[in-house]
Amino acid sequence: MSFPEFLILRHGETQWNREGRLQGALDSPLTPLGREQAQRQAAILRDFGTGGWDWYSSPQGRAWETARIAAQGRAGTIRQDERLREIGLGQWAGQLRDDIAAGAPDLFETDGLGWYDHVPGGEGLLKLESRAAAFLSALSGPSVIVTHGITSRVMRCVAQGLPTEAFETLGGGQGVVYHIRDGISRMLS
Repeated sequence: MSFPEFLILRHGETQWNREGRLQGALDSPLTPLGREQAQRQAAILRDFGTGGWDWYSSPQGRAWETARIAAQGRAGTIRQDERLREIGLGQWAGQLRDDIAAGAPDLFETDGLGWYDHVPGGEGLLKLESRAAAFLSALSGPSVIVTHGITSRVMRCVAQGLPTEAFETLGGGQGVVYHIRDGISRMLS
């Protein structure tokens, strides 16, 4: 599949990120560091040049705040899209990752991220891949997309023609900007 060129941003650090608490569909506010990361993204986007690009954001507060900071008046309208929300974490949303790992150590024996497919009542990676592909297929031109860590990784898998399982090998991090064009992804700094 071929998609228009896009930039994808992960929201800045949140209070729950700092605590090691899983958010999923829940939300917590950006920390001062998270707002600084969004300011850095704004500088990266200013240097890159996004004039005339469409802007989209997850409706979740942490992504929406990051989008508003990163846009810094350069975006005409930032459209919220439910397909950009973070992977649903069912019964684990709001819990500390360490507590979950203590209760289900077999899922966390490796450093991998495959446990997302075993969350009780969770969305799972294939459903996330489906909504990520649907969103990307609807793009009509160059776009800036502000979303979440796992959603960003899965979306980049779709755009690069990689299997969903490859999301574990892709870089992440808060306050990052990835440029995807013609199936090739690179991190901007």
